[in-house]
Amino acid sequence: MTELGTKADPRKDRITVDGRPLPVVSHHLYVLLNKPIGVVTTLSDPEGRQTVRDLLPDVRVRVYPVGRLDYLSTGLLLLTNDGELALRLTHPRYGIAKTYKVKVKGLPEERQLAQLRTGVRIESGMTAAAQVRVLQVRDKKTWLEVIVREGRKREIRQMCERVGLPVEKLARIQLGPLKLGKLAPGAHRLLNEREVATLRAAVGLR
Repeated sequence: MTELGTKADPRKDRITVDGRPLPVVSHHLYVLLNKPIGVVTTLSDPEGRQTVRDLLPDVRVRVYPVGRLDYLSTGLLLLTNDGELALRLTHPRYGIAKTYKVKVKGLPEERQLAQLRTGVRIESGMTAAAQVRVLQVRDKKTWLEVIVREGRKREIRQMCERVGLPVEKLARIQLGPLKLGKLAPGAHRLLNEREVATLRAAVGLR
């Protein structure tokens, strides 16, 4: 093709520059993982700890974690090579809700819940308002549902500890419209087309 303005389809056409073929851009891949405890949210670890990449032996395409879950936290982790989607899902500007189930020591008083709902000062500054509700109280332990729209490091753990509710367990169960469901710890699956479309729509992408 030599005419100016001609469009090439990289899926069908062989495109070369100075006689060398351009690399074919692979399709985007979206992987939902239920991260277990004791796994780091990186692709490699200098300390030799197990990484989320180690849990994806059958995924041949290089994908990257969207946000992080700390070493002791579990639950929903999205990995993808769709950089624009990853950026928008993690940027506070888009306000994507992240939903967690949190087990804390003690029986929360209303003033403690009110603090979490209005904002708490942690290491990185004042947090935005969170949605918090009590799910279950048992044996002086309480399960909370906490929804935040920021992505600060150890945000929920610091929030709860600052108001006097130390965290024993923390699991992310939803990212925007994407739910963890019944995926077993350590297991993963590919998102279906509807889930991808819904996620992209949530951040203003077609």
